[in-house]
Amino acid sequence: MSETEKAGQPRTGGCQCGAVRFRINGQLGRASICHCRMCQKAFGGFFGPLVTAPQDGAESGVEWTRGEPKYFQSSINIDRGFCAECGTPLTYRTPTSLDIAIGAFDERDDLMPQVQVNHAFRLPWVETIFDAPVHGDTDYYSKQEQIISFQHPDHDTENWPAKGLHL
Repeated sequence: MSETEKAGQPRTGGCQCGAVRFRINGQLGRASICHCRMCQKAFGGFFGPLVTAPQDGAESGVEWTRGEPKYFQSSINIDRGFCAECGTPLTYRTPTSLDIAIGAFDERDDLMPQVQVNHAFRLPWVETIFDAPVHGDTDYYSKQEQIISFQHPDHDTENWPAKGLHL
């Protein structure tokens, strides 16, 4: 689906186990990556990739269609939402805004970060990680294809076990 086709269409996503799902109506805001230590820890990664959700309202905003995130207050004015079942990071919430983790969207191709936040706190090698050689062992990739995933698919489902497929 192209960016033009996505405009005006609800966006969906959720956690990896399927216990929390969302739908967003309205235009998404700025996509970013944040290099602060809190985002690194919250995502368990090198940075936090986020996109601003539209403000809640009758025609726009975030609708939790299955479950809701549990929140951890990570600072005086920020709390972070995650799935209580599988731990997937989902939101970054302030008193005036809500950002959603880019990786939690079913379709992410058009959510390229437009800005880096807290750039001074980035890991020193993060700018060169994609210069590393690409793993090319075909045996490794054929074994990866045999993995059976218990993760929720990248689309809404009418029914899904509360704790994913692996009960």
